[in-house]
Amino acid sequence: MESFKLFINGEFENGSATFLSINPATRQPWAEIAEARADAVNRAVEAAHRAFHGAAWRGLTATARGKLLMRLADLVEQNADELARLETLDTGKIIRETRAQIAYVADYYRYYAGLADKMEGRVLSIDKADTETWTRREPVGVVAAIIPWNSQLFLSAVKIGPALAAGCTLIVKAAESAPTPLLAFARLVAEAGFPPGVCNIITGFGESCGTVLTTHPAVSHIAFTGGPETARHIVRNSAENLSKTSLELGGKSPFIVFEDADLESAANAQVAAIFAASGQSCVAGSRLLVAESVKEALLAKLMERVQRIVIGAPEDMQTQFGPLCTQQQKERIQNVVAKTLEQGAKLVTGHYDIDRPGFYYPPTIIDCSNTPQAESVINELFGPVLSVVSFRDEADAIRLANNTAYGLAAGVFTQNLARAHRVTNALRSGVVWINTYRMVSPLAPFGGYGLSGHGREGGMEAALEFTTTKTVWLRTSDEPIGDPFVMR
Repeated sequence: MESFKLFINGEFENGSATFLSINPATRQPWAEIAEARADAVNRAVEAAHRAFHGAAWRGLTATARGKLLMRLADLVEQNADELARLETLDTGKIIRETRAQIAYVADYYRYYAGLADKMEGRVLSIDKADTETWTRREPVGVVAAIIPWNSQLFLSAVKIGPALAAGCTLIVKAAESAPTPLLAFARLVAEAGFPPGVCNIITGFGESCGTVLTTHPAVSHIAFTGGPETARHIVRNSAENLSKTSLELGGKSPFIVFEDADLESAANAQVAAIFAASGQSCVAGSRLLVAESVKEALLAKLMERVQRIVIGAPEDMQTQFGPLCTQQQKERIQNVVAKTLEQGAKLVTGHYDIDRPGFYYPPTIIDCSNTPQAESVINELFGPVLSVVSFRDEADAIRLANNTAYGLAAGVFTQNLARAHRVTNALRSGVVWINTYRMVSPLAPFGGYGLSGHGREGGMEAALEFTTTKTVWLRTSDEPIGDPFVMR
């Protein structure tokens, strides 16, 4: 059995206890994990706080920080296969995606390496004749980055990269359900040459780890990816230290197909939107909103593609569809689908038992056109369940798309450019893909509205999330200051 330790102040150490990580494809324990409780969490935060104020980190130029990030990017690229192996073992994600995704993660670190010395202030054309005024972008301080189990090397890179580029220090908390890729990534942080305490990586459970971390008085910013309920706890916790929060939460993303869409392309993109990663994606296009006139034709194409999906062992390069991460997740999805069918929705395909030992749940499509408020239409399932609702016209499509508390992503399929612009502008969504889906880039901001959170990851906007503005006033006159009792 493999074992993984905590990474605190540049050293690997045992935790207060250990727990086992389960392989979702076999239901068998495969790794022993060091657990961080209050004492380890406090030491990690204290190490980050010392590093933030210490000369080894604060004394580096922004360009030097960028060079460290570039070295880290190279190490991620060189170790992508091993990191992918761990992520596949721990989460059940298929190896063909984890390899490709982690290799691309290196480009995120390179992007932020290049941004490190480009977060500039500006000179203000101030309305005082005898004064020069300018602003500086400065690091916000110690960052607590809380990472979910899915796509964790990617979802940590969009926090670690910009935070380090800005000059912050971090405590990264990996999800306790599948922490091994991030704990292994800690070795690369050490090898890259970051000063001790700059980036600490731990894992642990709610009250004994997460609460201690998010309420710690030395934490200045909490960057979280996960579900809205956990986010509410984090926001409440942040009242203790008045830390800034950036929240990348879930979604119930509409995938809108108009009557003039290329149905072949739309069907392929819809499969990617909901069945890639077994539906375990915050941007999963889980609500197919389709024009009534093409609904049956599109469903026929989807059925044909779903029947060809290869379900198998995630470490097999031929596998296209693996297990869910946990048994609890599978049970929740089964219950929500059962309730949706009880509410009058029609099962198109799926919702059956797969004869494999892991936490497998099949690609499932439900026609909810007569039950647009059914359970699976409203709630994020974080699994491979597509709810189909037909619409009459453009206005109806927009109404249905925006009829959600979430607002993370959306897809629009049409060959009418004017319509694409109108619908995109009307959608309350942080990301809109037109005639494509599930694309990302380090250059592009990513984030949502409403229950999908606030703040942005990716692009320059993400780097600025980890900075604060200092305004500097310099009086240039040699004349005595005037009336001290009147504000200038």
